[in-house]
Amino acid sequence: MTRASEQPCETALVTGASAGIGRALALEFAKRGFDLVLVARRQTELGELAERCRTAHGVQVTVLPTDLLVDDAPARLQAALDERGIAIDVLVNNAGQLENGRFAEIEPEKYTRLLQLNVAALTGLTRQFVGPMLRRGRGRILNVASTAGFQPVPSLAVYAATKAYVLSLSEALAEELRDSGVSVTALCPGITRTVMFDQVREKNTLAREMPEFLLSDVADVAAEGVAGCIDGKVIVIPGRLNQNLAALVQLYPRWLPRRVLGWIARRSA
Repeated sequence: MTRASEQPCETALVTGASAGIGRALALEFAKRGFDLVLVARRQTELGELAERCRTAHGVQVTVLPTDLLVDDAPARLQAALDERGIAIDVLVNNAGQLENGRFAEIEPEKYTRLLQLNVAALTGLTRQFVGPMLRRGRGRILNVASTAGFQPVPSLAVYAATKAYVLSLSEALAEELRDSGVSVTALCPGITRTVMFDQVREKNTLAREMPEFLLSDVADVAAEGVAGCIDGKVIVIPGRLNQNLAALVQLYPRWLPRRVLGWIARRSA
């Protein structure tokens, strides 16, 4: 299949592209005719995804296996792209990590990695690539947050806090960059059928009992996220149920969802 002629020949860089929402986002951008730069640690999975995007959608795909926990990863990526003459039109900060359980029972080094990936790496990549976008007068940044970022979540305390950071940063930058030609979008999915959620289910009784209708389909999440990014929306919450829940949380005093989620967390321990 060849690239659709009406689609722009732009390039999207997707981090955490080897699985889950990142993989689905890459496929959705390819479907829309975007060339891709795929970033993750797992080269085999990236290679398989790259071949699928090339074959199905006729786009150009560059695979850059990268450990984003390395301090200079953003600069290394930029240097690798400069060597290949690739400019990034859309930066997709999807790479992330989740730790489920009581805060005091999870090893500190796991939290360190989570903070480095969910916060420091995302911030560094955004700073690295926003400059060239501003100089060109165009570009898009899609940061994958979560509905968990709208309230504290006991048993996912640090993860939810990092997603609150991503949401706040995205909203602030969207205003800073208004009228610059560069847009910033926070994608806030609810609970989604991914390998990450499967890992939570192994440890969490309540997650194992969760009805299927509460779970979002990863392809639907990606489709809404990419559409919102292209349209320049600041916040995208995929699915009517997730939108309603996020809106309800904002109506209640902060102590109420905190207490309810705390009760749920203790019940599932």
